Amino acid sequence: MELFFILLVLLVTTRAFGEVAERLGQPGLMGELVAGIALGTFAAQYQDLLPQIAGLSASPVFSTITDLGMFFIMLFAGVELQPSRLVEYSKGALAVAVAGMVVPMALGVGLGYLFLPPGEALLAQSIFLGTALAITAVPATVRILMDLGQMESPSGQIIVSAAVFDDVLSLILLAWLTALIGGEPTSGLMVGTLLFKVVLFFVITGLIGVFLFPLGGRFIGLFKQKEFEFSALLTGALFFSVLAELLELHFIVGAFMAGLFFGRKTIDEAAYRAVRAKTSAMTFGFLAPIFFASVGLHLDFSAFTEIPLFVVVLLVAAFAGKFLGSGLAAKGMGLSWQESAAVGAGMSARGAVELVIADIALKAGLFELGDSPIITHMFSAVVIMAVVTTLATPLLLKWIYGSNGTAQ
Repeated sequence: MELFFILLVLLVTTRAFGEVAERLGQPGLMGELVAGIALGTFAAQYQDLLPQIAGLSASPVFSTITDLGMFFIMLFAGVELQPSRLVEYSKGALAVAVAGMVVPMALGVGLGYLFLPPGEALLAQSIFLGTALAITAVPATVRILMDLGQMESPSGQIIVSAAVFDDVLSLILLAWLTALIGGEPTSGLMVGTLLFKVVLFFVITGLIGVFLFPLGGRFIGLFKQKEFEFSALLTGALFFSVLAELLELHFIVGAFMAGLFFGRKTIDEAAYRAVRAKTSAMTFGFLAPIFFASVGLHLDFSAFTEIPLFVVVLLVAAFAGKFLGSGLAAKGMGLSWQESAAVGAGMSARGAVELVIADIALKAGLFELGDSPIITHMFSAVVIMAVVTTLATPLLLKWIYGSNGTAQ
């Protein structure tokens, strides 16, 4: 009963705020994030009126629902994209992803050594800041591009490809950070093992996608059960996601790969359009609004009042790192300044990925090592950075692409 009430409140609020955002000429994502912020702020001030919302961020059931939101967003992104065009832009996207991680990582480590007090935990805390600045939230980026109709544009293809590479590269950063926080030695063997698992995952999913998916598509029309094509897509996506987690990758990479190989050549055109419509309805009609509201719900304003200078510098570094790293790399590939700026802006969204990283550091006690107010409020600062970058990215992209939503 309580879960149904929570979903009712979130769905009504996000759809209402999303409609207002659309009528104001902004992407619906903006309204969904603001809805989460408004609900979280209201619940924090009036806990007796909405106790269910006040403790929602700690609910494992709600966390599972938001995971489903990420799953479906990435699944639909894969269904929408054309593998041939993704491969075409993959080389440049890898350069964008690497540059878009190296520059923010350097800025984050520099901020740590500039603002944090010396001590045994300084390196781990600085690496945490660098990791938080380096990562891009793939689901948020995908949703923004969909809202703006830019998924199939050259810059959109590069952003999505680079964001997926970014997600894979972030696993290495996260493994290093976790080892540092736990006091474990990091070695070339650990990194080499992780890289082997990454390659193994893409080899397995590639072989299945290229050979087994089309083979299954030939016989799928023989089944008499209703909506069997949709079930087949979900089965493939869930299998790829389970495989990703077994190999220590994020499950959203599995969902994306399954959607990518589920194309018009896998099943007939009519069935493809029907499955795409059902996936879109489940994603944007239910799970995506809940997911983006959950990002807004996590917002904690304490860092704004306690360490305002650090928060401002962190936000500037968050945007500057991606614009300088990813944006200049895109320009080096031959994109126009407008498209390069779009790539830099598109890679700036952090979303829920930051919350996962911050939660790992919080549970490991990283913010308890030292009496500096910056260390004490670092979790809040990173959450603010995640929400603000996700909130600002659609505004920046809309302005860069122009009011008509197309690159000039």
